[in-house]
Amino acid sequence: MIRIENLRKEYPNVVPLKNVNATINDGDVIAVIGPSGTGKSTLIRCINLLEKPTSGKVWLDETEITGPGCKIEEVHKKMGMVFQSFNLFGHMTVVENVMAPTMDLLGKPAQEAYDNAMDRLREVGLSDKALSWPDELSGGQKQRVAIARTLAMNPDIILLDEPTSALDPTMVGEVKSVIKELAESGKTMMIVTHEMSFAKSISNRVFYMDEGEIYEEGTPEEVFDNPKKEKTRRFVRRLKVLEIGINRRDYDYLGTHRLIEDYAQKNQISVALTKKIHRAYEEAVHQSIVCAMEKPDVHLSIEYSQEKDEVEFVADYSGEEMNIFIDGDSISISILRSVVLGEKYIWDDTKERGNRVEFCIK
Repeated sequence: MIRIENLRKEYPNVVPLKNVNATINDGDVIAVIGPSGTGKSTLIRCINLLEKPTSGKVWLDETEITGPGCKIEEVHKKMGMVFQSFNLFGHMTVVENVMAPTMDLLGKPAQEAYDNAMDRLREVGLSDKALSWPDELSGGQKQRVAIARTLAMNPDIILLDEPTSALDPTMVGEVKSVIKELAESGKTMMIVTHEMSFAKSISNRVFYMDEGEIYEEGTPEEVFDNPKKEKTRRFVRRLKVLEIGINRRDYDYLGTHRLIEDYAQKNQISVALTKKIHRAYEEAVHQSIVCAMEKPDVHLSIEYSQEKDEVEFVADYSGEEMNIFIDGDSISISILRSVVLGEKYIWDDTKERGNRVEFCIK
């Protein structure tokens, strides 16, 4: 369906895309992942001609859409775009927002556009909001309206640029559910996302981008579970494992809790399990180690397994031999034992951080 050849995009001070080559087939659901600033959003904006590539070619079916004389409005009829910032018109009702592009670009009469818009709003679960104004909606509802507006054009392919990044965490689920249903319906999609568990669950192909190129591509299992290249391995490792270092008593306590919360959200860890992680960190690390030491030196590793729905918790810390499960604060350890399994303590006086505790949280 789409063929990309030697695509390059330059700005005066940066080159976000250097040499991108890819093919998108009918029915593909492609997740585009990678570190910030590696050209992910620029890529889909160039595919949709919202940004003009500096060089290279993009083919849609048998037509080179980057060639001279290509009509951008014709491209936009076939390729829908869902933005992270919704881009709804505040002076139009919800149903009018969905109707507008089908009337302006497709020339549909008002009644046909209205009927089509209502069908699409029902599809995303918002037909009851048809006469509401955008300002009356939550962020998740606005994004679902934006998706309905794109669906109303019946595009051949839908491009989504970080569709959940601007949402409150409580609203992310409703948008992901709609996108997942679209993916399962056979619609061709390309989605830029930082939600790795979500990307793995909906896609049949993954593009890992780094330094302006598609550095590695493959199935979700290949890229997330068995990456072949070093940068991909490092990226996936950082996603799966949260590492925290603490080297003073007045460390950023609240900031550390936020890191844990962000990690849990990115890995779609349940609320119940996230609470247990917070509790284990509070009692094992903060109360039993940091507060008990003059000069703490702690390295904490938290690794979530989606397959087992459990967390492996490892804390290495300096000082004299101290098994927190025996020598720690009794109240803290009582609380800790209520949420952990398989507790283990190791002492190795040859290491700078000679103490190690390991346990599992389910």
